[in-house]
Amino acid sequence: MHIEVGQAAQSEILQRFGREGYALKLVYDSEGCGCAVSGVPQIWVVDPMEPSEESSAAACSPISILYEKRQEVFFEDNLRLDYNTEKKVFQLKSNQQIYNASMTLLDKRNTTSSVSRTQ
Repeated sequence: MHIEVGQAAQSEILQRFGREGYALKLVYDSEGCGCAVSGVPQIWVVDPMEPSEESSAAACSPISILYEKRQEVFFEDNLRLDYNTEKKVFQLKSNQQIYNASMTLLDKRNTTSSVSRTQ
């Protein structure tokens, strides 16, 4: 999977979270949606982690985004993460569709000093 992170998205992520102390994770969040195939694509801010047997790192730079291999089926191979500066929301899309046009970054870090930085 390849995720192109737009310049506005890069700037907003770095402004909010800096360069270290977190990882970004693409998830297909199905909690509360009724079943596993009814979900909402989200980007979570999580504690730093390395790819594992269950997860992979998407091909992108300079910001790394992880995803769970089992959820790869819900996404196309090439995605873009953009930021709408007027609406102050992130947008996940491909050439074929918009996955989420009004996305905030959900801070899911477990550190006790972490405060929610989503808008």
